[in-house]
Amino acid sequence: MVKVDAMGKLCPEPVIMTKAEVEKGADEIEVLVDNDIAVSNVTRLLEGKGFSVELSRSGNERKLTAKKTASGSAPAASSKRDELLAILVAHDVLGGNDKELGEVLMKAFLGCISKLSRRPAVMAFMNEGVKLVLPESSACDYIKELEKAGTKILVCGTCTTHFNITDKIAVGTISNMFEIMEMITGADNTLIF
Repeated sequence: MVKVDAMGKLCPEPVIMTKAEVEKGADEIEVLVDNDIAVSNVTRLLEGKGFSVELSRSGNERKLTAKKTASGSAPAASSKRDELLAILVAHDVLGGNDKELGEVLMKAFLGCISKLSRRPAVMAFMNEGVKLVLPESSACDYIKELEKAGTKILVCGTCTTHFNITDKIAVGTISNMFEIMEMITGADNTLIF
């Protein structure tokens, strides 16, 4: 069994370390991490690569024990056309210095995207953009609509930790820079706001 000690490592390092061992051909992996965001991110990576994952805890240590069971699966999308578009949102407003106008524009922008026939396969929220997935955000309901329609919503865990809102997000999956970049760079077209 391959052992990965990612204790004390910041996101996305635990995912990168685990992925490196998977790519070397490991069939059984034990990963040690010290936070729930890393547990979620590493588990998602391993399950996507065809591993079954068990979690055990001891004090601050979380141990993921994974065994290869299948060939893995590709990210789901509602159609081939949807797989072509990714959107990275790094701000909670759209545009320049007028915050009030920027909030109105961002809400309208996300509202329009939620009504399009060609929705993005993935939307990633980073930096101040993570504030849009809070329940009090005027745009949160549109993001929920997108997720229900099949858009994968990824939310930067480092960013939610920085703003102390990790336990408050109302939509999406807490993710990491590596997974977000993999999804964004895997798209044919990417919009960045």
